[in-house]
Amino acid sequence: MIATNSNNVRNNFNDVCNKIVQDSEVAVIIRENDENVVLMSQSQYENIMENFYIRNSKNNYEWLKESIRQAEEGKLIEFTLEETE
Repeated sequence: MIATNSNNVRNNFNDVCNKIVQDSEVAVIIRENDENVVLMSQSQYENIMENFYIRNSKNNYEWLKESIRQAEEGKLIEFTLEETE
């Protein structure tokens, strides 16, 4: 995680953005009065939102955990793409 101030971000915006995207970093931009801002890549944001959505529904989350458990135990079913159509 990068912690920096708004002046540094303003002066080095492209460099900060590149580091965030290339290194999967998150930047906390420190501002007065504890009104900090977090800067992250779109892919990180989308991942967080997807996880939030999945965990927001207890049934979805339990189903996912059960699916992961089954996969770890080798209980997998293989099928071709044509079989799904």
